[in-house]
Amino acid sequence: MRMTAPVAAVCALALTLSAPLLSTVVEPNQLTAAEKKAGWKLLFDGQTLNGWRGFKNTGPPAQGWEAGNGVLTCVARGKGGDIITVDSFDNFELSWEWKMPPRSNNGVKYFITEERDGAIGHEYQLIDDTLVKDPLSSTASFYLVVAPKPDKKLKPSGEWNQSRILVRGNHVEHWLNGEKALEYECGTDAILDQVAKTKFKNTPGFGKKIRGHILLTYHNDECSFRNIKIRELTAK
Repeated sequence: MRMTAPVAAVCALALTLSAPLLSTVVEPNQLTAAEKKAGWKLLFDGQTLNGWRGFKNTGPPAQGWEAGNGVLTCVARGKGGDIITVDSFDNFELSWEWKMPPRSNNGVKYFITEERDGAIGHEYQLIDDTLVKDPLSSTASFYLVVAPKPDKKLKPSGEWNQSRILVRGNHVEHWLNGEKALEYECGTDAILDQVAKTKFKNTPGFGKKIRGHILLTYHNDECSFRNIKIRELTAK
């Protein structure tokens, strides 16, 4: 069927308008031009553990983690260990996606220093909340120290969630699926008083802001990660 000139013009306009939308679709573990301009960098390339190593080790654990097909997986009962970024960070915005099977537990830690005996840092908790009785250990909490808001947007087990940590000066925010779940100020009396009630009470400097590595915890449960990216910020 032959189109009239007005109809052809409308069709051409529709194709023109839709083209940019199609071109903005980004595969996992890729950065858009806008993200690159804003200073974002990938911490996971989708295929390898490049940029990660074991705590107090020069390379990643020999087992317990699998990278491929765009996903970094903590293998259930894989006898692995925690992995940390090769680089350390001061002020930053960290973003990642994650999913876990039912009844699983994991976490992302920051302010990790190898001057401590163990891999202890502030933790963004990842867990199946049906296992949790105390909000201080629920998903998106600052584990054992600050609880997230009760109406946070947590997706069911097996679905991809998106999380974000913002650190600027002493100010820290935890985000979950596009909404702020909590915020706190490092080193305040409220934070240090709560730390004193936890198993971290004898860890020097815990609750205060330090420069440190990012850490993905190894539990015996499966947890998958993708689109792990970070950008460094100024203090203000």
